[in-house]
Amino acid sequence: MKLISFEYQGRESYGAVVDDGVVDLGARLSWPDMRAMLAADGLDAARDTAASSAPDFAFDAVRLRRPVPYPEKVVCVGVNYQDRNEEYRDGSQAPKYPSLFIRFPDSLVAHGEPILRPPESEQLDYEGEIGIVVGRGGRRIPVERAQEHVAGLTVVNEGTIRDWLRHGKFNVTQGKNFVATGAVGPWIVTRDECPPFTDIDLRTHVNGELRQEDNSSRMAFPFAMLISYISTFMLLKPGDLIATGTPTGAGARFDPPRWLVPGDVVEVSVGGVGTLRNSIADEPR
Repeated sequence: MKLISFEYQGRESYGAVVDDGVVDLGARLSWPDMRAMLAADGLDAARDTAASSAPDFAFDAVRLRRPVPYPEKVVCVGVNYQDRNEEYRDGSQAPKYPSLFIRFPDSLVAHGEPILRPPESEQLDYEGEIGIVVGRGGRRIPVERAQEHVAGLTVVNEGTIRDWLRHGKFNVTQGKNFVATGAVGPWIVTRDECPPFTDIDLRTHVNGELRQEDNSSRMAFPFAMLISYISTFMLLKPGDLIATGTPTGAGARFDPPRWLVPGDVVEVSVGGVGTLRNSIADEPR
């Protein structure tokens, strides 16, 4: 099942994509939004409703929102593919534990909306990633039970303002949280319809040119380990998003770097999930 949050004729709702149409789940179920539905363990009800209902309107007639419009947490994983540690050229050993940082929801736009280059920097970069949407929350989740806590997968462009990553000595928060510099969507594909988590292809194209290509089998820290590790110290909640890391090939790694500029189009494709497409524009002053 493909789940979306959307706007239709000025009304916000959520629904299921069925063929080329949308079943408006928000109009049929008692939960007001996607996050509330996930928190109530409502996926089965959503699935049954989508299967027994005719689409309410065409998919092309809705404006997509972030799949979970306001997750409580967006947790991002750094340096999680083989070869990524070598990109830093600092001679360090591969990390024993995941590198983590936090993004805020407003730093991400929906599928089809422009990613904005801020006036403070020209170093806007792309990072294609697989996103985990938490279904069932928890603390200290065992690795062997981690998959039970996944509602589904989505696609993330974890866009970055590179020269703002080192404004502070030890953090990357500034460079990762400029408003509307990344994207997520277009939908959540529920866990029952996803490919095996250990064999998912990931590709990023810029203006049709392949820039990143890898597979989740090459992650240093697989999905289950990430969920278990993060939940050790953090209470994961339904709707939370985990961006699982980007492979080699970001614009910063070219010589000279290839930053995104207005008019560029970035497409991040996750096998069995879908393609997230966004153009680049300058942020209005």
